[in-house]
Order: sequence, then C-alpha cells, then structure tokens
Amino acid sequence: MDLGLDPASDQARQMIDRVDRHLVFDWLDHRPFLHGETEPCINGKILGVGAYFKEPNEALADLLLSEQLADGGWNCEAAKSQRSSFHTTICVLKGLLAYERSGRKSAAVTGARKRGEEYLLERRMFRTLRTGQAIDKRWLRFAYPPFWHYDVLRGLDYLRNAGIEPDARVHEAIGIVLERAHQNGRWPLNLVHPEHVPLAMETEVGRASRWNTLRALRVLRWHETSTRPSK
Repeated sequence: MDLGLDPASDQARQMIDRVDRHLVFDWLDHRPFLHGETEPCINGKILGVGAYFKEPNEALADLLLSEQLADGGWNCEAAKSQRSSFHTTICVLKGLLAYERSGRKSAAVTGARKRGEEYLLERRMFRTLRTGQAIDKRWLRFAYPPFWHYDVLRGLDYLRNAGIEPDARVHEAIGIVLERAHQNGRWPLNLVHPEHVPLAMETEVGRASRWNTLRALRVLRWHETSTRPSK
C-alpha cells in the first residue's frame, strides 16, 4: 500500500491470493489472516490491507467501531484501560480510511473516524489532555517503516491523506517537523523500530531518509497550501 502498488496488477493479485489461502492465525483456530484477530491495532492494519488489495471486511470494520472508547480513540489494552492509545488509534484510523475509500462509506464509519481524528488534534498530536506534557518524546523522532508505532510525522501524514483542513492544533507539530530537517533540506532517519523487515527499505540511522523526506515535504506542502492567505 505505501509503495502504491496497483491492487489490480498481476503481482498484487498473486500476492493477496497467497495471503488469503495460506496465512492464518494458528492460535485462533486457523482463522484466515484477512478476517482479523483480537487487537484493534492489528485489525486496523488488516482492515486497510484487505480493503485495498481484496475486499472490504464489514464484520471487521463493525468490530473496530464497537471497540472505540469514550475519548474517541482505541487501545489494544482496553480491557485494562479506558484511556486510548495513540499507537492503536493511528492504526485503526488508517484502516477505516482505506475501508471508506474502497466504497464502504457510511455515517457510522465516518463519524468514528472523525472522533478518532479529534482525539489526536485535541492533544496537539503528542501531548496529554490533562497536563499538556509530551506523552513520549520518542514520538518527536521519525522512523520508517512505522509498523504499529505512532510518531508526530505519521500522525500529520495521516491527516493530510484524509483531507483534514489543518488548524492551530497542528502548528506545534508542524514546527517539530521543520526542526528535524537537516541543512541539506532532507530529513534523517531518527530511529529504527525493533520489528523485523525482510528487505532494506531505509538507510542507516542519522542519514538522509527518502521516506521521512517524502512524508515531511508533503505534510509541509499540505499545511502551507491550506494556511496560505487567499488572494
């Protein structure tokens, strides 16, 4: 999906058909991968992949809607905490957006997605609602691929992709993106998450990152275009 592979291409059809036939969750009685599992962060990613490459999974979307918390987000630890997680919320939001764009737009899905977006915006993309402190300073450093992890650049790039009109609540986060740029106009890879990547998608930590630079530039263009005074 991130690479923009045409879901109708022969390569995509071969890939998703193999996933659909052979990839299962053993611990869930061999449930097919595209049917989802138990954690909303994983199910959000599966919903998006399935909607993009195969077909929208209405049952999985309904499950995610039923798991939205009162504050507007989601949390894989919801049984223990009724406070949402940025990590889980960004995964679910991306999945719901892909689900809508596959032709399954509805008031319920759009409403849930909008509440999730407000969860991020109300917290200025990285701060607590109660004290205003930064929740995790690692979110101010940008990695790729993100896997299930949240960071400020990932959150902003989601809002851009969703067509959200930027307002004052993203200004501080935009400033952080600007501060991360090197003098050469590129953005470095700040860190690498521990999950295994079976192919080289990025450079070494500290060196110019193609993915961070691409995402940062399109986020800044989105913000500049939307906030530029009309003539």
